[in-house]
Amino acid sequence: MSITLHQASIPLLIRGLQTLSTLLDKAERHADEHKLEADELVSARLFDDMYPLSAQIQRASDTAKATASRLSGLAAPNFPDDESNFDELQARINKTIVFLEGIPADAIDGQEERKVKMMLRGEEQSMNGLAYLTRFGLPNFMFHVVTAYGILRHKGVKLGKLDYLGL
Repeated sequence: MSITLHQASIPLLIRGLQTLSTLLDKAERHADEHKLEADELVSARLFDDMYPLSAQIQRASDTAKATASRLSGLAAPNFPDDESNFDELQARINKTIVFLEGIPADAIDGQEERKVKMMLRGEEQSMNGLAYLTRFGLPNFMFHVVTAYGILRHKGVKLGKLDYLGL
């Protein structure tokens, strides 16, 4: 049995976003229980030159939308990066999931050889759809999901590996 490009992309992106949503729920409870300002977590970062939690969520959302768009050829919605609290970040995650759920499987399946072009570090990169998904789209998306997890874990939110795995 083979797996389709749609099966290898959209469900994984949705699951990662749902994991982020669950992580944010736990972070919000942690903030409430420990009398922390939500901004203390939303603006937290692992290191000074890294994006804060809010931007990790925004980049995960952007990467999910771009991956689906580049594979399907359908335009992705543009969201301003202005979320500054848990509710706004959750809304962005939900809007991204709605977009992904609206991508029909037949718009992605069979696009393994579709030319995907993008700018990276000021240079145009080109690869086929399958290489884009496996070498850039999913790894980049998961980088931002795991970094969000790491930020929250670093700030004391009680999370474990199963939380990251969504189990």
